[in-house]
Parts: sequence; C-alpha cells; structure tokens
Amino acid sequence: MTRLLLVGGGHSHVQVLLGLAARRAADLQVTVVSRDILTPYSGMLPGVVAGHYEPADALIDLAPLCEAAGAELLQAEVDRLDPAAGTAGTGDGRSWGYDLVSINCGSAPGLGPIPSATEIGVAVKPISGFLSRWEHLLAHLRERRGDTFRLVVVGAGAGGVEMALALNYRLREREACRGLQVSLIDAAESILPGHDPGLARRLDAILARQGVDFRGGTRIAEALSDGLIMDTGDIIAADEVLWVTDAGAQPWPGEAGLAVDRRGFIRVDAGLRSLSHPNVFATGDIVSFAPEALPKAGVYAVRQGPLLADNLLRAAAGRPLRDYRPQRHYLVLISTGNRYAVAARGRWTAEGAWAWRWKDWIDRRFIRRFRRH
Repeated sequence: MTRLLLVGGGHSHVQVLLGLAARRAADLQVTVVSRDILTPYSGMLPGVVAGHYEPADALIDLAPLCEAAGAELLQAEVDRLDPAAGTAGTGDGRSWGYDLVSINCGSAPGLGPIPSATEIGVAVKPISGFLSRWEHLLAHLRERRGDTFRLVVVGAGAGGVEMALALNYRLREREACRGLQVSLIDAAESILPGHDPGLARRLDAILARQGVDFRGGTRIAEALSDGLIMDTGDIIAADEVLWVTDAGAQPWPGEAGLAVDRRGFIRVDAGLRSLSHPNVFATGDIVSFAPEALPKAGVYAVRQGPLLADNLLRAAAGRPLRDYRPQRHYLVLISTGNRYAVAARGRWTAEGAWAWRWKDWIDRRFIRRFRRH
C-alpha cells in the first residue's frame, strides 16, 4: 500500500481528487490535509467583492470530492515537513506519514520587507482568510458611507487591478459611499507589469473613468494605522489598506531541506516533482518551475491538476512521469467591477460586457465540475 498525502486543497488538488475518483487505485491510501474544507476559487473573488456572487458561490467543498476519491480528509494547516522520516505535521504536534506527498497549499502574502504590514490592513491571500474578514470589512465601510473614506489597494498586478475596480464599483454603485477615494499603488511605474502594454492601456483608461487613482514608481517604507509612508517620504493617507502584493513563499519547505529558489518557492522539474526529493511533488503558486519561470497565475495551477493526478499514479506504480508543457499564451480575462471585462491573449486585446459573460461562464463551469460528487 502506497501512502499518498495531499497537502492543501488548492486548484490542482481538487482536480487530483477528481482524477483519483475516476481511477481508483486499490493499492493507494490517500489522505488530504487542508487548512480549509471549503476551499476558495480565486477566479470568482472579484465577483464576490463586487456583489455579483455570494461568497458560497466561490467555494469548493472538499468533503464530497474526498469521499468520491476514497480519501481521508483532515482539517489542519501543515507547517513542517521531515523528508527523512517521511512525515508532515503541524505546530501542535500532529503528523502524518507518507510515501508520496504533493503540496498545493498556495502562497503567503509577500509583505516581509514592509515594517508593520502584517499588523496593518487586510491581506487578500490566503483568500479564505480574506473572505472570513470581508463581511466585517464591508460593514465597517457601510458605517462610513457618508464620510470621506480612503481605501488603498497595494499591488497593481491583475489581482490588484481587479480588486480595486471591484471595491470601487461595490462601494460607489451598490453601497452609495459618497466620500469614497480608491487608490492603487505599486513599486512598478505602470499597472500589470509583465503583461502586454495594450492590456495595460485599456485598464489604465478604465481606472481613470471609474475614478481610481493609480500611483506607481514608489515603494512603501512603512505601514501605519492611518496611512503608508513611501520611500520618497510622501505619506498616502488610508482608512483601510488591502494587500494584493506579489506572492511570497511559505518558509517551511525550505526549512525542510527541499530545493527552493532564492525566494523560497519549491523548485520542481517538468513532471512537477521536487528537484531534491523524488517522492515530493508540488504545484501552483508555491512552486518555481525549473524548466522555465512561470508567472504566479491561477491558470497554471488549474492546468497542472490533471497531469499531476496522472503523475502521482505513475509515481506510485513506478512508471515514467509525463512532462507539463505550459502554454506560451493563455487567455486573460480581467473584470472591471461592473459586469464588464477586458480580454487578452498574446497581443490581442478587447473589452466589453460580452467578455464578462465569457468569464462568468468559465468560472461557473469550473465550479460546477466539483459539485457533481
């Protein structure tokens, strides 16, 4: 009997569970250890914030997936690994043995360099933590509906742009917050660094039309309870700060001796196997894909899932692994708060209500796949 341990219930592992349900292996004992039993789908988070979905609409229940796959489900957050002993565990002393382990527990907020950042504001990742605070945050904003309220979103990647626009729409249009001021800030000179300039230009225009102020080219030196001090000495006043910064690595994989890159992400080969430990697999935001650097985008975790399921079964049977070959270009759909979105693939860009309907269809179809069990 091969003991397979799945750490985390991320976008790849929910698909691994579907794969295991379809290909039950009698000689495989599967255990899932996840911080969340209801695991959030990141693609629908801006729609939740904008008010187009209920929070429950964006959650995947691991329990029926595990039942269908014949897996044991345990709620806990793994924060240590002992590859020599073949165990994973938590800070309270619980541990689980494995012959094969796969890690898909997401990233941590990249707030380390900013003093006081972990005590100030709300981090959007992990998403489950944000969702648990969202209703409280919304109630706080509603209390200030008639007052000036300065909301600052830190991070102008795709997630930060979507979050700023979703919050701006929800609070201005649906909550009638008259004194709202939404700012988006980033150390980069422009929004969406790493994306095609045409996509950035479209979203720049939308931010301006909707009254969201973008400030780029300066770094945060310190976070305070009433604002942010920039490295230029300027102070950006803030009544609330949302952190949508670049993904940061969790410390425990590196502490366990796994091969990690300079930022602490687990280095994996084309088969999604650890470069240092052949019985360790990893996927999603927590990995550094050794064949070529990949952006921290949910699309990769989604597309790695089916191959990971196959490779875990292959590894358990001692068979050769398949290679993951990432797409050079993938479809980007960025919602803009209202039922409108910008679409891009390579250098092609377009926008409209039809793009939001396309994104809505894709997201709902993804969620439905995991609600048939």
